Amino acid sequence: MNFKQFCSDILILSDPEKAKQMSAYMRNQFDFLGVPSDRRREASKKQFETAKDENAIDWEFVEACWEQKFREFQYAAIDYLTLMQHFLQVEDLEKIETLILDKPWWDTVDNFHKPIGTLVMTYPELEDKMREWSLSEEMWLRRSAIIFQLGFKKFTNTELLYEIIKNNFDSKEFFINKAIGWALREFSKTDPDSVADFLRQYKHRLAAISYREATKILNKAN
Repeated sequence: MNFKQFCSDILILSDPEKAKQMSAYMRNQFDFLGVPSDRRREASKKQFETAKDENAIDWEFVEACWEQKFREFQYAAIDYLTLMQHFLQVEDLEKIETLILDKPWWDTVDNFHKPIGTLVMTYPELEDKMREWSLSEEMWLRRSAIIFQLGFKKFTNTELLYEIIKNNFDSKEFFINKAIGWALREFSKTDPDSVADFLRQYKHRLAAISYREATKILNKAN
Protein backbone atom coordinates (compact mmCIF):
# COMPACT_ATOMS: atom_id res chain seq x y z
CA MET A 1 0.00 0.00 0.00
CA ASN A 2 1.30 3.44 -0.93
CA PHE A 3 0.41 5.62 2.04
CA LYS A 4 1.85 8.82 0.57
CA GLN A 5 -0.24 8.47 -2.57
CA PHE A 6 -3.28 7.65 -0.48
CA CYS A 7 -2.75 10.84 1.53
CA SER A 8 -2.59 12.89 -1.64
CA ASP A 9 -5.78 11.31 -2.97
CA ILE A 10 -7.68 12.10 0.25
CA LEU A 11 -6.25 15.54 1.02
CA ILE A 12 -7.18 16.91 -2.38
CA LEU A 13 -10.85 16.24 -1.54
CA SER A 14 -10.86 18.30 1.66
CA ASP A 15 -13.74 20.72 2.21
CA PRO A 16 -13.30 23.12 5.18
CA GLU A 17 -17.00 23.92 5.51
CA LYS A 18 -18.03 20.28 5.48
CA ALA A 19 -15.20 19.55 7.89
CA LYS A 20 -16.75 21.89 10.45
CA GLN A 21 -20.11 20.16 10.09
CA MET A 22 -18.60 16.69 10.45
CA SER A 23 -16.59 17.72 13.49
CA ALA A 24 -19.65 19.28 15.13
CA TYR A 25 -21.62 16.06 14.57
CA MET A 26 -18.90 14.24 16.52
CA ARG A 27 -19.13 16.81 19.32
CA ASN A 28 -15.89 18.45 18.12
CA GLN A 29 -13.82 15.58 19.48
CA PHE A 30 -11.96 15.04 16.21
CA ASP A 31 -10.63 17.04 13.30
CA PHE A 32 -12.03 16.28 9.85
CA LEU A 33 -10.99 16.99 6.31
CA GLY A 34 -14.60 17.22 5.24
CA VAL A 35 -14.55 14.20 2.90
CA PRO A 36 -17.90 12.30 2.83
CA SER A 37 -17.79 8.52 3.03
CA ASP A 38 -18.69 7.95 -0.62
CA ARG A 39 -15.92 10.23 -1.88
CA ARG A 40 -13.44 8.76 0.61
CA ARG A 41 -14.20 5.25 -0.58
CA GLU A 42 -13.95 6.30 -4.20
CA ALA A 43 -10.50 7.74 -3.51
CA SER A 44 -9.51 4.62 -1.57
CA LYS A 45 -10.52 2.34 -4.42
CA LYS A 46 -7.33 3.14 -6.33
CA GLN A 47 -5.23 1.83 -3.46
CA PHE A 48 -7.51 -0.99 -2.35
CA GLU A 49 -8.30 -2.60 -5.70
CA THR A 50 -5.07 -4.64 -5.70
CA ALA A 51 -4.78 -5.03 -1.91
CA LYS A 52 -6.02 -8.62 -1.88
CA ASP A 53 -3.32 -9.60 -4.35
CA GLU A 54 -0.79 -9.08 -1.54
CA ASN A 55 -2.42 -11.94 0.46
CA ALA A 56 -1.57 -10.19 3.72
CA ILE A 57 -2.60 -7.16 5.70
CA ASP A 58 -0.34 -4.13 5.50
CA TRP A 59 -0.35 -3.13 9.16
CA GLU A 60 2.09 -0.30 8.49
CA PHE A 61 -0.59 1.28 6.31
CA VAL A 62 -3.25 0.77 8.99
CA GLU A 63 -1.07 2.23 11.74
CA ALA A 64 -0.02 5.17 9.56
CA CYS A 65 -3.69 5.97 8.99
CA TRP A 66 -4.42 5.72 12.68
CA GLU A 67 -1.67 8.16 13.57
CA GLN A 68 -3.19 10.93 11.45
CA LYS A 69 -5.15 13.74 13.11
CA PHE A 70 -7.98 13.73 10.58
CA ARG A 71 -10.76 11.25 11.28
CA GLU A 72 -11.17 10.19 7.66
CA PHE A 73 -7.86 8.36 7.90
CA GLN A 74 -9.15 6.18 10.73
CA TYR A 75 -12.27 5.45 8.68
CA ALA A 76 -10.10 4.46 5.72
CA ALA A 77 -8.07 2.10 7.92
CA ILE A 78 -11.28 0.34 8.97
CA ASP A 79 -12.47 0.22 5.35
CA TYR A 80 -9.19 -1.48 4.49
CA LEU A 81 -9.39 -3.99 7.36
CA THR A 82 -12.98 -4.80 6.42
CA LEU A 83 -11.89 -5.44 2.84
CA MET A 84 -9.02 -7.62 4.07
CA GLN A 85 -10.85 -9.29 6.96
CA HIS A 86 -10.35 -12.82 5.62
CA PHE A 87 -6.59 -12.36 5.90
CA LEU A 88 -6.76 -11.58 9.62
CA GLN A 89 -4.89 -13.90 11.98
CA VAL A 90 -5.53 -14.72 15.64
CA GLU A 91 -2.83 -12.35 16.83
CA ASP A 92 -4.40 -9.47 14.91
CA LEU A 93 -7.20 -9.18 17.46
CA GLU A 94 -4.71 -7.58 19.85
CA LYS A 95 -3.83 -5.01 17.19
CA ILE A 96 -7.50 -4.25 16.66
CA GLU A 97 -7.95 -3.91 20.41
CA THR A 98 -5.19 -1.29 20.45
CA LEU A 99 -6.91 0.62 17.65
CA ILE A 100 -10.29 0.48 19.40
CA LEU A 101 -8.81 2.10 22.49
CA ASP A 102 -6.89 4.78 20.60
CA LYS A 103 -9.10 7.77 19.68
CA PRO A 104 -12.25 5.78 20.60
CA TRP A 105 -15.79 6.81 19.80
CA TRP A 106 -18.80 4.98 18.41
CA ASP A 107 -17.96 5.90 14.80
CA THR A 108 -14.79 3.82 14.73
CA VAL A 109 -15.67 1.23 17.37
CA ASP A 110 -18.91 0.16 15.70
CA ASN A 111 -17.31 -0.27 12.30
CA PHE A 112 -14.84 -2.80 13.66
CA HIS A 113 -17.63 -5.32 14.21
CA LYS A 114 -17.18 -6.99 10.81
CA PRO A 115 -13.42 -7.63 11.08
CA ILE A 116 -13.83 -8.75 14.69
CA GLY A 117 -16.78 -10.97 13.80
CA THR A 118 -14.88 -12.61 10.95
CA LEU A 119 -11.91 -13.24 13.24
CA VAL A 120 -14.02 -14.87 15.95
CA MET A 121 -16.01 -16.93 13.48
CA THR A 122 -12.76 -18.15 11.87
CA TYR A 123 -11.03 -18.78 15.20
CA PRO A 124 -13.72 -19.82 17.74
CA GLU A 125 -11.13 -19.85 20.52
CA LEU A 126 -11.36 -16.05 20.41
CA GLU A 127 -14.85 -16.27 21.91
CA ASP A 128 -13.09 -16.31 25.28
CA LYS A 129 -11.54 -12.98 24.39
CA MET A 130 -15.01 -11.60 23.72
CA ARG A 131 -16.04 -12.78 27.18
CA GLU A 132 -13.05 -10.92 28.61
CA TRP A 133 -13.93 -7.79 26.69
CA SER A 134 -17.52 -7.97 27.94
CA LEU A 135 -16.20 -7.61 31.49
CA SER A 136 -13.56 -5.01 30.73
CA GLU A 137 -13.26 -1.69 32.51
CA GLU A 138 -12.99 -0.21 29.02
CA MET A 139 -16.50 0.66 27.85
CA TRP A 140 -15.59 0.46 24.16
CA LEU A 141 -14.32 -3.10 24.48
CA ARG A 142 -17.57 -4.09 26.18
CA ARG A 143 -19.57 -2.45 23.39
CA SER A 144 -17.45 -4.27 20.81
CA ALA A 145 -18.12 -7.60 22.52
CA ILE A 146 -21.87 -6.94 22.56
CA ILE A 147 -22.12 -6.11 18.84
CA PHE A 148 -19.47 -8.30 17.20
CA GLN A 149 -22.09 -10.85 16.07
CA LEU A 150 -24.22 -8.33 14.21
CA GLY A 151 -25.06 -9.85 10.86
CA PHE A 152 -24.28 -13.43 11.94
CA LYS A 153 -27.98 -14.35 11.62
CA LYS A 154 -28.37 -18.15 11.91
CA PHE A 155 -24.67 -18.48 12.75
CA THR A 156 -25.07 -16.42 15.92
CA ASN A 157 -23.75 -18.11 19.04
CA THR A 158 -26.90 -17.42 21.02
CA GLU A 159 -25.50 -18.61 24.33
CA LEU A 160 -22.50 -16.32 23.96
CA LEU A 161 -24.63 -13.36 22.91
CA TYR A 162 -26.84 -13.66 25.96
CA GLU A 163 -23.88 -14.29 28.28
CA ILE A 164 -22.18 -11.11 27.11
CA ILE A 165 -25.39 -9.11 27.51
CA LYS A 166 -25.91 -10.49 31.02
CA ASN A 167 -22.37 -9.42 31.87
CA ASN A 168 -23.52 -5.87 31.16
CA PHE A 169 -26.82 -5.85 33.01
CA ASP A 170 -27.35 -2.81 35.22
CA SER A 171 -24.88 -0.70 33.25
CA LYS A 172 -25.46 3.05 33.43
CA GLU A 173 -23.51 3.68 30.23
CA PHE A 174 -25.66 4.88 27.33
CA PHE A 175 -23.39 3.28 24.73
CA ILE A 176 -23.57 -0.08 26.47
CA ASN A 177 -27.33 -0.07 26.89
CA LYS A 178 -27.88 1.11 23.33
CA ALA A 179 -25.61 -1.69 22.07
CA ILE A 180 -27.56 -4.30 24.02
CA GLY A 181 -30.79 -3.17 22.42
CA TRP A 182 -29.17 -3.07 18.99
CA ALA A 183 -27.75 -6.59 19.28
CA LEU A 184 -31.07 -8.03 20.48
CA ARG A 185 -33.05 -6.20 17.79
CA GLU A 186 -30.81 -7.51 15.03
CA PHE A 187 -30.98 -11.08 16.34
CA SER A 188 -34.77 -10.83 16.62
CA LYS A 189 -34.84 -10.73 12.81
CA THR A 190 -33.41 -14.27 12.84
CA ASP A 191 -34.89 -15.82 15.99
CA PRO A 192 -37.72 -13.69 17.36
CA ASP A 193 -38.93 -16.39 19.75
CA SER A 194 -35.53 -16.65 21.42
CA VAL A 195 -35.22 -12.89 21.85
CA ALA A 196 -38.81 -12.57 23.08
CA ASP A 197 -38.17 -15.26 25.67
CA PHE A 198 -34.95 -13.56 26.78
CA LEU A 199 -36.79 -10.26 27.15
CA ARG A 200 -39.56 -11.88 29.20
CA GLN A 201 -37.00 -13.34 31.58
CA TYR A 202 -34.79 -10.32 31.97
CA LYS A 203 -36.84 -7.21 31.29
CA HIS A 204 -36.33 -6.17 34.91
CA ARG A 205 -32.56 -6.14 34.39
CA LEU A 206 -32.55 -4.21 31.13
CA ALA A 207 -32.30 -0.45 30.82
CA ALA A 208 -35.33 1.20 29.26
CA ILE A 209 -33.40 2.08 26.11
CA SER A 210 -32.18 -1.52 25.74
CA TYR A 211 -35.70 -2.89 25.97
CA ARG A 212 -37.13 -0.26 23.67
CA GLU A 213 -34.53 -0.90 20.98
CA ALA A 214 -34.76 -4.68 21.38
CA THR A 215 -38.52 -4.77 20.86
CA LYS A 216 -38.83 -2.50 17.82
CA ILE A 217 -39.12 -5.34 15.31
CA LEU A 218 -40.92 -7.71 17.65
CA ASN A 219 -43.60 -5.07 18.24
CA LYS A 220 -44.16 -4.64 14.51
CA ALA A 221 -44.68 -8.39 14.12
CA ASN A 222 -47.41 -8.45 16.76
